[in-house]
Amino acid sequence: MNLTDPKYKDFALVKEMLETADVVANFDFDQMKPVAEMVQKTGKVFLTGEGSSRIFPAKSFMYGVFKRGLALAVATEGSFQAAEYDLSNWVVCGASNSGQTKEVIGLLKGLKDAGHQRLVGVTANAGTKIYDVTNETILLSCGKEDAVAATKSVVEQGLVYRAILCNLIQCCCAANKQEAGKLMKEIMTTEYDASIIEKLAAAPTLYFAGRNNGVAEELTLKTNEITRKKSDYLEGTYLLHGVEEVMRAGEACVLIDPFPSECQKIKELIEGRAGVYVVAISTEDTIFPTIKLPKLVGYEPFFQLVAGWNLLVQTGVALGVNLDKPERARKIGNEFVG
Repeated sequence: MNLTDPKYKDFALVKEMLETADVVANFDFDQMKPVAEMVQKTGKVFLTGEGSSRIFPAKSFMYGVFKRGLALAVATEGSFQAAEYDLSNWVVCGASNSGQTKEVIGLLKGLKDAGHQRLVGVTANAGTKIYDVTNETILLSCGKEDAVAATKSVVEQGLVYRAILCNLIQCCCAANKQEAGKLMKEIMTTEYDASIIEKLAAAPTLYFAGRNNGVAEELTLKTNEITRKKSDYLEGTYLLHGVEEVMRAGEACVLIDPFPSECQKIKELIEGRAGVYVVAISTEDTIFPTIKLPKLVGYEPFFQLVAGWNLLVQTGVALGVNLDKPERARKIGNEFVG
């Protein structure tokens, strides 16, 4: 996708996706030092939000923490369920792009009213309700989004959480942010093989599977908003544990950084027996058609996500979809009123 080709240039969604590269290149990792200090004192951080404001930001952070073996308790859940938990000893981070999300505001307000002193808000809109129910609020630099599908804000939310990690351990993300932005732009402006787009455009359902770092799950949601297709997220190894019974020939599956040891079995069961078209997004070649990504430590999930965006945009455009205006989906899923 790009802003010169007539089939892309008029969409706010494409513009906002491409702006993500500059958001990354200019991100201030030091702004999260106070929050990192809070987290270091408690040893516990709980990340909440709804939809895109939770899936990728929280799970990519968890993946980074676990992979590095950091002695930190980290968990995530939607805000309504989180309200049933005892979070009194946790740093609680609530992300709401609008700053008005009902579930998030309700949770944070309840905690603040109970005397909780470690509540952090993350929002793209200054002066919104989330400021009233937190002890510290991080204002995103990405600016307003006009498209319904959240994109650049999701990546910046992910960077906000990544910055907590980078202020707790030795990390090269801040030093590499200019290179990351450059590579992201290259990933997003790459035109993929026409046969891949044709297969995805023809598929009645798109499945997403692979590493559980928030990417596959977030792209499952974005599929609905961008291509108007049905989609399903197959967590972990779910793809190889029975779902082939209901898969149908002509459907498609996108693998996010698949485990090499699983690929042959996926080819046999999902592609061979179920007739599902399989494509991979990975830094390594696979036995499937593969969208190959560059390597840059700390930015792997971010590269996977923007490659998935590009794949979905090209598919949506091939289908003649108005990328900016879904018929039913709203920018604010459930707005706080009060």
